[in-house]
Amino acid sequence: MKSSGHQSLTFSSQYLCPIRFSGYRSKKVSLGSYSIRCEESGHLGSDEEKRGGKKRVRILIAGGGVGGLVLALAAKKRGYDVKVFEKDLSAVRGEGLHRGPIQLLSSALAVLEAIDKDVARQIVEAGCVTGDRINGLADGISGEWFTKFDLLTPAVTRGLPVTQVICRIALQDILVSAVGQDILSNNSKVVDFVEDSGKVKVILEDGRQFEGDVLVGADGIWSKVRSKLFGAQPANYSNYTCYSGLTSFRPPYIDSVGYRVFLGENQYFVASDVGSGKMQWYAFHKEAPMSHDPPGDKKERLLKLFGSWCSEVVTLISETPEDMVLQRDIYDRDMIYSWGVGHVTLLGDAAHPMQPNLGQGGCMAIEDCYQLILELDKINENGADVCLSNEVASALKRYEEKRMCRVRLVHAMSRMASKMLADYRPYMDFGSGPLSHLSTRRIRHPAIPIARVFLQIFFPQYMSWMIAGHGLW
Repeated sequence: MKSSGHQSLTFSSQYLCPIRFSGYRSKKVSLGSYSIRCEESGHLGSDEEKRGGKKRVRILIAGGGVGGLVLALAAKKRGYDVKVFEKDLSAVRGEGLHRGPIQLLSSALAVLEAIDKDVARQIVEAGCVTGDRINGLADGISGEWFTKFDLLTPAVTRGLPVTQVICRIALQDILVSAVGQDILSNNSKVVDFVEDSGKVKVILEDGRQFEGDVLVGADGIWSKVRSKLFGAQPANYSNYTCYSGLTSFRPPYIDSVGYRVFLGENQYFVASDVGSGKMQWYAFHKEAPMSHDPPGDKKERLLKLFGSWCSEVVTLISETPEDMVLQRDIYDRDMIYSWGVGHVTLLGDAAHPMQPNLGQGGCMAIEDCYQLILELDKINENGADVCLSNEVASALKRYEEKRMCRVRLVHAMSRMASKMLADYRPYMDFGSGPLSHLSTRRIRHPAIPIARVFLQIFFPQYMSWMIAGHGLW
């Protein structure tokens, strides 16, 4: 399937939304052999000298995951006084060594370049490019391709780095090193905050308190900051549990296939090259929450669930050691239409947690960071404290307004993708009635050709919008 890099996703006027950063002139910066046009009021880090050192606005960040660390790096490069509080860096927010890679789409890589070119280069060098190979959907039983996605053309046409994956631990290590231990406070869980007289005071689990002008909740789907702002609410269970595995097995197709999603009824399987001769896979199965297997039984159960599937799936499971198979239930939350109050706001999974089937959670968090720092840069710090307080609150509102439309669409697409994957039924099921014998004839479901045509028309436009819609070029 071919996709033109000049395709664009269009909307009727009622759905039109501002996905470009406006009011900035274009400037060329580079990332390896790629060229990126960043729209700017000054490339991040370029005007620190003009502003005479550190800014009066002090930024407190709850959470040292991808979003919190990228925001801290952007703030540091701009000369802000910034502090990050993370409960446990070693756990990478509980994701562990074997949770797998994070996908960085071209748009997210361009944002990282705009924030810090050296850090972006380190990330690219540590990652594994998957967007230059075949990617797409396949039938789980036969292994035949259902549809293929072109991630290369939209990126190369715009002179952007190609989509890649990177180990979460490796990404965190690069960001932690760039942010610095003086900014990052480990074993520091934010459990409460108080806003008073234009200031925000965060309270840590051990009783320590810190004061700043802005508090950003980047503390994930179970965010304490979000609960304090809008009340504790349960997350939505997706009806799917996810097994993940990492194996050193190198399949024969590894040089031609980046990632593949194998489809089946009420279950699907994702396999991706993650570099260094390793493959990461995710097996999604529809079942009740908290249905965890006894220790040592995960592979056995997976081979029963997927044992009749194509050899690509069965081999990956078989080649994975039992202790490299983890299980977690998949949750998200409904979109909320305000991410903050006063001097407190949210970003990433704390604001808009989404299901992982499109691999966009990390990318959206990185984009959030860039928009937020641009809005904070517009604050005039020469006035009285009350004026500064009003400008901070206004900047946070502008940030969420400019991000809301794009995030809403990606969130909706993630949920729709989950439903489409779950509803995949390649053959007609005639039940247990008088026509039940026809089920054995594997009669093609009439919706399958329609779904394939829909994906071939729509998905290239969607991916082109994802890659080019952030407004950096």
